[in-house]
Amino acid sequence: MTVENANTLPIDVRQIMQYIPHRYPFLLVDRVVACTPGESLEAIKNVTINEPYFQGHFPGLPVMPGVLQIEALAQAGGILVFRSFDLDMTDKIFMFTGIEKVKFRRPVVPGDQIVLRLDELKRKFQLFKMRGTALVDGEVVTEAALSAALVSRGDI
Repeated sequence: MTVENANTLPIDVRQIMQYIPHRYPFLLVDRVVACTPGESLEAIKNVTINEPYFQGHFPGLPVMPGVLQIEALAQAGGILVFRSFDLDMTDKIFMFTGIEKVKFRRPVVPGDQIVLRLDELKRKFQLFKMRGTALVDGEVVTEAALSAALVSRGDI
């Protein structure tokens, strides 16, 4: 995998799309602002009323679904893994395999900017584990232990 300006920060959405396969409406990371390969990553998700899920979650009281906050953390975690390890991605995909110790501390609403922090990265063979914390205005809104695996597309 060749990524343009791999050591340059911040990483904008065009570069993010070189790391992970997600696209609209499911790309949930807007910018990476800090990264220490093998250790940590900090990214941003800007939450706007234009997000498609706000039509039904909930009419008149828009709240970002917690599962999408976890997905945003997982996507940022995928970027951390790709920036940390020299992975052969030929016919492979990085798949979310588990979450533990999830806590939702307060609702995330349009206008919020979520800071996605990933750390405590560990690797065993093709399995990766890390801790994720999402913050709004410096306050923790979501936290979880995440795991993912690098799998062959043919095995799916």
